[in-house]
Amino acid sequence: MSASSIALSAASTTATPPAVPEIPATGLVTKWRAALRLDRVALRVLALILCVALWQAASVHHLDLGVLTFRFVPAPTEVAAAAWALFQSPKLSAHVTNSLIRVFAGFGVAALLGIALGLVIGRSRRLEDALLPPLEVLRPIPGVAWIPLAILMFPSSELSMIFITFMGALFPVLLNTIHGVEAIDRRLVASSRSLGAGRWSVFAEVVLPGALPSIVTGLAIGMGTSWFCLVTAEMIAGQYGIGYYTWESYTLQNYADIVVGMLFIGAFGMASSGLIKLVGRLLMPWHRIQERHT
Repeated sequence: MSASSIALSAASTTATPPAVPEIPATGLVTKWRAALRLDRVALRVLALILCVALWQAASVHHLDLGVLTFRFVPAPTEVAAAAWALFQSPKLSAHVTNSLIRVFAGFGVAALLGIALGLVIGRSRRLEDALLPPLEVLRPIPGVAWIPLAILMFPSSELSMIFITFMGALFPVLLNTIHGVEAIDRRLVASSRSLGAGRWSVFAEVVLPGALPSIVTGLAIGMGTSWFCLVTAEMIAGQYGIGYYTWESYTLQNYADIVVGMLFIGAFGMASSGLIKLVGRLLMPWHRIQERHT
């Protein structure tokens, strides 16, 4: 036997077996996954119903636990009646429209500035040393503490309210963008440069896609904090807005209306954050594929 035939026989014995093709999901597996999703939805709905039922029982029976009392907390039935009255009020559209404009204006500016600053700070240590310390000093300041300064800085109360929602959204977007850029594997950047990619190509094809999951997370959190700051913003001045409606209900001691305003803010905040996550999934198809295989 020749040396070449011996080598071929040895290679054939040590060669790796062919990869087994992935078996597509059968109809049974597809039905099982659909049933699992329905079970999760049913569980979430059941959890909400249970929370409302416990709230109703605690309010009706004036539950008093010492440190926690439901003696003056309105029951869900009272909140539902107050919500129905608000839906019939002609002021509802003005409240919702003004709040949406303020939140999305402040959030939009915070998203643009936070992403831009986060990308440059994450890529440059000098800019990080120069810009991050003052930003970190401003980050813990709550929205209510900005009210006097916002009134002094801006000529109109509308701009002051937008500024407070802007401050609420800025830092979640900024910090998540920085962390997303810093978490990118440096070997990917080095490999792209070794293949001849320029600075802008590396940024557009490696840095931005790599940081995009963290950016989307920061945007979703920032949207939630914008709604969180809405009551604080509309405390300044104004005649319309969901936050103003909630604060006015508190001053008038309309407790059911307070809860209605809180639920409105929670529902709008959850919906807008969910919309951002949905758009993020559409922009990151590779991220969905990775989640499927984990």
